[in-house]
Amino acid sequence: MPIQGRKNGISSLIAVAATGALLAACSGAGGTGPSGGDTLNVLMVNNPQMVELQKLTAEHFTKKTGIKVNFTVLPENDVRDKISQDFSNQAGQYDVATISNFEVPFYAKNQWLHQLDDYVADDKAFGQNDILKPIQQSLTAEDGKLYAQPFYGESSFLMYRKDVFAENGLKMPEKPTWRQVADLAAKVDGARPGMKGICLRGLPGWGEVIAPLTTVVNTMGGTWFTKDWQAKLTSPEFTKATKFYVDLVRKHGEAGAAQAGYAECLNNVTQGKTAMWYDATAAAGSLEAAKSPVKGKIGYVQAPVEKTESSGWLYTWAWGLQKASKNPDKAWKFISWASSKEYEELVGKELGWANVPGGKRASTYSNPEYKKAAAAFEAVTQQAISSVDPRDPGTQPRPTIGIQFVDIPEFTDLGTKVSQEISAAIAGKQSVETALKKSQALAEKVGKEYQNR
Repeated sequence: MPIQGRKNGISSLIAVAATGALLAACSGAGGTGPSGGDTLNVLMVNNPQMVELQKLTAEHFTKKTGIKVNFTVLPENDVRDKISQDFSNQAGQYDVATISNFEVPFYAKNQWLHQLDDYVADDKAFGQNDILKPIQQSLTAEDGKLYAQPFYGESSFLMYRKDVFAENGLKMPEKPTWRQVADLAAKVDGARPGMKGICLRGLPGWGEVIAPLTTVVNTMGGTWFTKDWQAKLTSPEFTKATKFYVDLVRKHGEAGAAQAGYAECLNNVTQGKTAMWYDATAAAGSLEAAKSPVKGKIGYVQAPVEKTESSGWLYTWAWGLQKASKNPDKAWKFISWASSKEYEELVGKELGWANVPGGKRASTYSNPEYKKAAAAFEAVTQQAISSVDPRDPGTQPRPTIGIQFVDIPEFTDLGTKVSQEISAAIAGKQSVETALKKSQALAEKVGKEYQNR
């Protein structure tokens, strides 16, 4: 699922740990009674790919292994809260849950997850070497052990209307700089009635405006924190990047930008209201869908850069095995199936190759059937994911892993509060300098907590 607004799912995690995160909710047959014997309980986010997995499990996984899977499927904020409660208490109600590369480091540190290295070593058929290296790295904790397996992965890239550019005699570089993007946005702004130059998220949320903005900060030389947890939100580099982002979206961005997130930008591009969009690689599937009005009209290039070689983000929904599970061996069988090349081939055969949960295996991008179905964007997506470095995404050392976020539990609250200040600047309610001055004070409090540990 594209990184979107995540409320305070991990904030509640902190409280739970101390005492012991787009669609309607649904649950799988069988309920969530105690797992045991040949039964597993799986808790997962309710995005379309997961719902498809739920529908395919009984006919394929259970029939093959004899292991029944009880699914609980919830909206993102709800599922994050429920996972944090069950895993932090090590209640063991759920054997497996969908977690992201955001949660893995501190879930592992708190010993809530079962390490998977031994299973990977014994299960040669799984093909761990086929998992894209940045995805592997993002699911590996500081102790060097692997704690989750990906269901799908994504990065970010720049999307643009090829026909509009051609009509105006413009050429998009294969690897554009942000300065070039700003110049192009000015030239295509108003190219057609009601069309704006670019769409950039402005909606508050640590997973909304903060996600793309932080990648701009990274490539322009900024960082949230130095290696020793000094907050740097008022640094010249962070200020420059934020002013650039805010100015670009205010001058040439979508109407109502301060309340526009992933969903709004997707709608704008689909409806022909914007000529460019920088966002999640996962968006391409919607833009190239059979009934999309812009199918075949969109070009895809790498995330714009300035001082770094790449600047895309990295995100994955992955399967985590609870340390307290009474069925770890059977849980691994489910995880290895749901993350396997075999499962991708099943989806391709049953539902169509465009539906494959990609972004995780190198072999997916050499599969002729997938390459044909996703020809417009598959190569650029693979390059985007393969070129990122979650441990070193900017121009200076970082205190923790993370590209579009700082991978600490406190970031859900900090990032959300900072996003509100940035959105206010996009709305013209305050200057960028004022927004960052307030944000710096918030970040300093978090930084001091880590300096004193």
